[in-house]
Amino acid sequence: MEFSVWAPNPSRVDLVSGGETVAMRRDDRSWWHVTLPGAGGGTRYAFSLDGGPPRPDPRSASQPQGVHGPSEVVSPESFRWTDHQWRGLPLPGAVLYELHVGTFSPEGTFDGAARLLPHLVELGIDAIELLPVAEFPGTRGWGYDGVDLFAPHHSYGGPDGLRRLVDACHGHGIGVVLDVVYNHCGPSGNYLGEFGPYFSDTVETNWGAAVNFDGPGSDEVRRFVIDNARMWLRDYHVDGLRLDAVHAIIDRSALHILEELAVEVDVLAAQLGRELLLIGESDLNDPRFVRSRDAGGYGLDSAWADEWHHALHAALTGERSGYYEDFGSLEQLGKALRQAWVYDGLWSAHRHRHFGRSPSGLRGDQFVVCTQNHDQVGNRALGERAPLLMSEGRVKVAAALLLTSPFTPLLFQGEEWGTRTPFQFFTDLEDPSLRSAVREGRRREFARFGWDPHAVPDPEDVATFERSTLDWDERRQAPHDAVLGWYRELLALRRRVADLGDPRLEKIRVDADEAEGTLAVRRGAVLVLVNLARCDRKFHLGDVEVLAASCPPLRQEGACVVVPPDAVVIAGPPSRRP
Repeated sequence: MEFSVWAPNPSRVDLVSGGETVAMRRDDRSWWHVTLPGAGGGTRYAFSLDGGPPRPDPRSASQPQGVHGPSEVVSPESFRWTDHQWRGLPLPGAVLYELHVGTFSPEGTFDGAARLLPHLVELGIDAIELLPVAEFPGTRGWGYDGVDLFAPHHSYGGPDGLRRLVDACHGHGIGVVLDVVYNHCGPSGNYLGEFGPYFSDTVETNWGAAVNFDGPGSDEVRRFVIDNARMWLRDYHVDGLRLDAVHAIIDRSALHILEELAVEVDVLAAQLGRELLLIGESDLNDPRFVRSRDAGGYGLDSAWADEWHHALHAALTGERSGYYEDFGSLEQLGKALRQAWVYDGLWSAHRHRHFGRSPSGLRGDQFVVCTQNHDQVGNRALGERAPLLMSEGRVKVAAALLLTSPFTPLLFQGEEWGTRTPFQFFTDLEDPSLRSAVREGRRREFARFGWDPHAVPDPEDVATFERSTLDWDERRQAPHDAVLGWYRELLALRRRVADLGDPRLEKIRVDADEAEGTLAVRRGAVLVLVNLARCDRKFHLGDVEVLAASCPPLRQEGACVVVPPDAVVIAGPPSRRP
């Protein structure tokens, strides 16, 4: 078997395997090669650079002993797939479900997540979106500090565990989107810089050095990232990738890395004969990410639109700190319901500048929106969920606005039963200085907003992780069972009523009345009527009838319906009643 590694930095590279050290030969492109007879699936190996300690392969497919241990050869062809009839996930009309493998199930593994798929089928979601699973330090973490980008985390079940989960999902009719991080790598176990110029010398992100996409040596770095994306889609049958913080990907090349990636993924989709997706996370409100390449865009399929969440959250909770200071009115919420982005060139008080650009011409499915996600929950000091921040009635209102929207809805694990389990920030770092830096940095961050630093959970305390693990018994208990029933009803309605699946933003109308505390949203022939006032409000139904209500029984007065406080009613033509 031949071993290869790109390493322009060292003057000598040796392969270390089974107690043997073998010199490698360098070609004219700084790739080093050697053949090791008898090596194959299961072989452990590492690389020594200039006689230094063994380092994992930058393209390691498996790290059974974690980020500092040897790499392991994996033979993807040995796995027996059963999803031969699967043809991918069409995004328009789909509902995504974000989950963190380590806290989703009691086992905290890929197999544990697979065991719970029947719940997701009954719920009615179309695809799961996994938080990053590439090898990161320790056994618990969010995954955004990954360093071995080609290796599924060993504590989750490694390569075959991920394949079993994807295969099981497809067998249940559920797609899989994988969160990947191409804007930075974590600090612990990050040996890439010893091999070559993987990181920029001049550009920093909020999390460390930016990936080198446009400097000397960047051709191989770009290939590294594109090959990584292709691997997840090809070798693991993943249906799409969620690209973390694309606004932190710095590339001044004539051909931006995101556009190049989108082109290569389109080519791969044609080769595989199934649909493949790219979803970007961006806070720039820049339509360029999702516009077609013919129109000067990068050609991603969709982008996260956090402002939809911010406008909804601020209106329902009354919070105005941090970035919520830019939100809070029903008028802003109405704008978010129409076009996802509120700031489309407007002055932002939080940023002290004009911000964003109009999304004109884009479709609703090109925006992923949510009422909760790992960031909006986990980046709170205590990781509180919505039921601790608003009434049960408003939780149901939020769900209705999400699941009747023209956008691509995303649920966050446990939201569907109104879980009160927090999702807190947790890590498992072995370096004492890093542990202290993360702990103190988190405390300083929240102290700026008036929090007692000692009240902020310690990310390194295993109890922080354990508190964040879902309690599946909740969903059978009141009031969680009622919330779960509401989510199931809404998802069934979204599937059955054609107007709710229409992604055309020009077809949505919103009437937001600040004085009355009401919202009336029209999606074709469907009305979504929301009362956020402290007393009953009367809405005119016309020739439609109630399809679903968060607060039955309702009082109707002729052609009008009386909606109590913190409640929502969905009405439509009688012939479309599910």
